[in-house]
Amino acid sequence: MTCKPFSLLLLGSLLSAQPPAPLNVGGQYAVPFDAWLTRQAEQHWDQREQALQRLATAEQIRERQAYVRQVMLSAIGGLPTTKTPLNARVTGSFTRDGYRVENVIFESQPGFVVTANLYLPTTGRAPYPAVLGVAGHSVNGKASATYQSAFIGFAKQGFAVLAYDPPGQGERLEYFDFATGRSRPGPGVAEHNMAGLQTLLTGQTLARYFIWDGIRAFDYLLTRPEIDPQRIAVAGNSGGGTQASYLAVFEPRLAAVVASCYITRWRELWSGPGPQDAEQIFPRFLEKGLDFGDFALAHAPRPFLMTTAIRDYFPIAGARATYRQNQRLFDMLGDGQKAAYYEYDDTHGWSQPRREAAYRFLAKHFQGREIDGREPAVTPEEESLLYATPSGLVDSAGGRETVRTINFAEARRLAAVRPPVTLDSVKSALGWQSLPPVPPARKINEETRDGIRIEKLELTVEGGLPIPVLLFHPATVRRAIVYANSSGKGADPDIFELVRAGALVLAVDPRGTGESYQAPARSGYRQDYQLAARAMLLGRNLVEMQTADLISAAQYLQSRPEAANRAPALYAKGALGPAAHFAAALHPAISELVLERSIVSYFHLAAAALHEGLNTVVVPGVLSRLDLPEVVKLIAPRPVILVSPIFPNGRRLLKPEVEVPGAQVILRGEGWNLQRTLPQWFVQ
Repeated sequence: MTCKPFSLLLLGSLLSAQPPAPLNVGGQYAVPFDAWLTRQAEQHWDQREQALQRLATAEQIRERQAYVRQVMLSAIGGLPTTKTPLNARVTGSFTRDGYRVENVIFESQPGFVVTANLYLPTTGRAPYPAVLGVAGHSVNGKASATYQSAFIGFAKQGFAVLAYDPPGQGERLEYFDFATGRSRPGPGVAEHNMAGLQTLLTGQTLARYFIWDGIRAFDYLLTRPEIDPQRIAVAGNSGGGTQASYLAVFEPRLAAVVASCYITRWRELWSGPGPQDAEQIFPRFLEKGLDFGDFALAHAPRPFLMTTAIRDYFPIAGARATYRQNQRLFDMLGDGQKAAYYEYDDTHGWSQPRREAAYRFLAKHFQGREIDGREPAVTPEEESLLYATPSGLVDSAGGRETVRTINFAEARRLAAVRPPVTLDSVKSALGWQSLPPVPPARKINEETRDGIRIEKLELTVEGGLPIPVLLFHPATVRRAIVYANSSGKGADPDIFELVRAGALVLAVDPRGTGESYQAPARSGYRQDYQLAARAMLLGRNLVEMQTADLISAAQYLQSRPEAANRAPALYAKGALGPAAHFAAALHPAISELVLERSIVSYFHLAAAALHEGLNTVVVPGVLSRLDLPEVVKLIAPRPVILVSPIFPNGRRLLKPEVEVPGAQVILRGEGWNLQRTLPQWFVQ
């Protein structure tokens, strides 16, 4: 007798113990979905190119500028209508060779504290030309050594600089955990996306807060007698280049703009690194015919400098194309030289060559000097010396408000004034296209697993896109169920339990989930976040698309002869909960709605101190029209069952915490099978 080595026996036992492979249809579904979105984007880019080519007079350019400001103002949800007291104060100062620094705090909105450093030259004569120094995505904001180098360099060239922290960076961390001494999601991008998702719910964007901070920073400079109000510029890199570009649209008092390592073109960015963080995403931006170049165009004919990096992840080809286009438009206004451009062969960042280009540019336009811009010797400070607050956090300076708290106050206001919810208001909130017809289906294959026959199918939905579905056949059909899980249809044991109890189950991956999601990664951003961002830029949202896909699945299932025209129930899990709400409301043939581990309220999401896994549930402006509990009322008298509903941070709600009139709440215990959870579905 031959004995197998122990290692082979162990390997065999491990392999036999592996769970069954997930059930997939096996086609390419994410790729055509992405290509479909891209085709829509290309149509908008082409239309914009044609519109700009038609600009032939200065008057037409001015009309375009007004259009850009109007669209942008609507996209960000408007700006505050009142400039409240700045309550500014200097909290410390120090002097260095050629300049001194004052640590400053002011309030851009009541209780919304901005931390800043004012660099003032100690040579030359006041009033000085000034620069708003906007920080990129550095953890320590304005105190980054790179950004300090730029601010000191400007000061030694005779410019005052007001450098300030954006929300979520430096001294303005909004999700700080005092137990760990860290930002809970992480500073910069993670904090921005955490707050940015919440602002979208009220019809605003995070950019609104960045822009208003910049406008009020300008106001603070006007209170200082050392500053020449006619010679104030904004300059920044990366996220700072973003803020500088936005202020070019919204702050008409700016005399010049320097945007480093940001401006490109969506045609190149879209399929390169893709959409970036929340303050850079505007609903309907591409649909309305805008692109990066419109930021500079809105500022024309005042000086605007683009500084770029050839090896940046903001594509250089897009930057070059945008500059060429803007050069032509500035020329038409008689000020072509004020559209300036500089590139250097390095990677992303405010490197010394780009800083020196900024010195040359502002010296020319503000001081009438032609200089080589060579950066003088600079020595960045240890960051705590630049703290405007006692501990380096706004909380210690009496700051009471954050983006989240201000936005949540807006959510409360909207809840108090919005009219009763109707099916028409649901359609308006979603941007609903139309009720889809029964979708064509194509059978790909079938298999038998655990004695259950499973058909692998593709349904054709909007735009001719295929979405994958699995049809599980019971021995005897007693009910019909559409099943959807935001993690993918896979091989959920709940499906097999339902089928054995007589349910004909159609498991579907709506667009952006399961097999319809697995697109290759393009950057450090989550794929679901970038997918949702692409849809919003096009004037759409994933929830509306997923709602349509769930209705299509329900119509197809009802059309199958095995269903015998039984009205299907809809059983949705995870982040597909909101789409399932809307599908049940808009499609009365859905007989019952069951949601498991789903949020029950957009209001909860606006209020959440933290949230996770909800990038795809956002409908811009939804809270101005409705919330999910109001949609439940529209589904009545059909049953709505909430199984272990969750808060936006993933914690399960307790029964007393669930306030959804008309819905039954069931808390599913650990290890419970579905029969114990939903016994009514297992009655013969």
